[in-house]
Formats: sequence, C-alpha cells, structure tokens
Amino acid sequence: MRIALFVTCLADTIAPRVGIATVTLLRRLGHRVTFDPAQTCCGQMHVNSGYPRQALPLVRRYVEAYEDAEAVVVPSGSCTGSIRHQHAVVAEAAGDHELAARARAVVART
Repeated sequence: MRIALFVTCLADTIAPRVGIATVTLLRRLGHRVTFDPAQTCCGQMHVNSGYPRQALPLVRRYVEAYEDAEAVVVPSGSCTGSIRHQHAVVAEAAGDHELAARARAVVART
C-alpha cells in the first residue's frame, strides 16, 4: 500500500525521530511511504484555543496535500483526532461546503 506520512509540527520540531521510526516501521510492514515536504500543521492548536478561522488554510492545505493518498498515517493521536473530528467542522463553519466534503473524504483515509 502507498501510505502518505503526515509528520506533525510537534514531532517535526521536538521529536524528529518519531517520523524516522514511523517510516522504518511502515516500510518493514511492506508499505511504500511518501512524504510531502510542503505539509504544515493540522490546525489543532488554532481550533482548540478559539481560532478556527485561522485553521482554515491549514485544513485546506491538508486536504490538497492528501486527497489523492491511498492512506494517511499521522504519528500523533491528538493530531489524528483533530484532523478526523475538526477539519470538516472548520470548513463548514467558514461556509466552505466543498472543502468540508473534500475533508470528510480525506479523513476517512486518515
């Protein structure tokens, strides 16, 4: 399976070995891992601190980066939860129903 890896901003800055270990594990299991170097934060910090509008560009970037992915692996439970439970909500709240639908499709494979 081709798996897209979303390395969270915290893992990238504080614990980069998490990304390396995730790639090692996925490859050991026989998967092909891709990585988008233009990826950004999932937006969890923005939404959780009351700034959902500022998370909208991050939601859009995530959707654009991963909507063609067969599967997306996120080595963070809280970021995965944010992506799966907040992305479509953020897009809907901003009135972007097309982005919300696209986000729901991507998070189903995250």
